[in-house]
Amino acid sequence: MNKLKRHLIVAAVLMAGFAAAIGSYLLLAPDDRGGGGLDVQPAAEALPVRASSHRLTEPEKSELTVVEFLDFECEACGAMYPVVERLREEYGDRVTFVARYFPMPGHRNGELAARTAEAAARQGRFEEMYTKLFNTQQEWGESQDWKQSVFRNYARQLGLDIAQFDADLADPEVAGRVQDDQRDGLALDVQGTPTFLVDGTRIQTPGSYREFKALIDDRLSD
Repeated sequence: MNKLKRHLIVAAVLMAGFAAAIGSYLLLAPDDRGGGGLDVQPAAEALPVRASSHRLTEPEKSELTVVEFLDFECEACGAMYPVVERLREEYGDRVTFVARYFPMPGHRNGELAARTAEAAARQGRFEEMYTKLFNTQQEWGESQDWKQSVFRNYARQLGLDIAQFDADLADPEVAGRVQDDQRDGLALDVQGTPTFLVDGTRIQTPGSYREFKALIDDRLSD
């Protein structure tokens, strides 16, 4: 490896670490210059799963709980989405899979996407919107344009009551529900997305379906 290439790799690693640190700082102390910053503080008593958390599977006898703190605009979350889908299809009768919101401040539409999913949840359609947002991520993600009209169209495609959807999207309680997940995540040392907790313990995100499957198999065999 030549010296220039080695320097570029080192610089990339340092920049990635710096970006992660900045992202965590901004979530803890957002920029209020536009008047829209939200000072999200860690929960005093954090829980990996709450009664209000969105369960993607609800086995009759759950042997394990896998929680993902996610950002619908996060490309890494989008890459893990098919892995999680495959795992919950295979283990859905034994493992409880839970999705929790953790929109990162660097994403223009991450928080809006979370509120979109929560507004859909108020009409009993969380999973459908969760699926829609990930399956269409390449169409709206990583954009500096406000995508509310796009998400509204998704709600229409899912057959939601649009008047209710609009009202719920603007409801401070819906935004508060997203922030509640963020508070738990911060208190549980979630620093980026995706972050997975298995039976309440944060794990290093597996690099593949095989790695994640092996981890679940190992926990289920205990």
